[in-house]
Amino acid sequence: MQLYTPIEIEQIQQDLPYLIEIMEWVKSFLGRHHPDLGRTGPVCPYVNHALKTNSIRTAVIRANNLDLQQLEEIVRSYRKIFLKIDAEDEESLINKAFLLIFPDIHKHETFELIDAVQRKLKPLFVESGLMIGEFHKHTQSSGLHNPNFRPLRSPIPLLAIRFMVESDLPFLQSQDDEPYLRIRYLEAYLKHFAHKIVDKTKLNNAYQALAQEQLKEENLIIK
Repeated sequence: MQLYTPIEIEQIQQDLPYLIEIMEWVKSFLGRHHPDLGRTGPVCPYVNHALKTNSIRTAVIRANNLDLQQLEEIVRSYRKIFLKIDAEDEESLINKAFLLIFPDIHKHETFELIDAVQRKLKPLFVESGLMIGEFHKHTQSSGLHNPNFRPLRSPIPLLAIRFMVESDLPFLQSQDDEPYLRIRYLEAYLKHFAHKIVDKTKLNNAYQALAQEQLKEENLIIK
């Protein structure tokens, strides 16, 4: 049973259009195949099951008059909430996701703020076994199977929080990140998956990638 105050009802009325728009985008884009994807299946292989199991939670965050540090603290708080929500089994964990929607950022077209929050908090999230992704109309992040496809473009800016999965390894080796960050990400990946990866080839690839990044970092220090 849920009781609402007048102020809560007013807030729901203000947030509802954004919640509806994002969920429609989740179903019609992330949950479906795209001809430019470069592989079979939906854009996000986990979305449809997450929808069926009611594992996606959304929040509308008003960013007017908030600076980068304030936004970081808000997103950090959602990380703590995410980690506290229990799941019945490992499969449920994989499908759990938070979508933090920022309609005010959309209004002012200041997408750099979303990118900045994501870059700043990614190390914290990855080391916690989580992924945080930036979505907006102009993101340049490309797909794994087609570099010309932009799977992270959304109608309203948002940050997505979910648990890391084995197939995230390529996302932790982005050349846009400094070598020391790639080392941290690969170490976190191995910490969370080395003991349970069934595909030994994937595990060896992770160890080899870490060794290569550590060698690059040593060479930079020597220079």
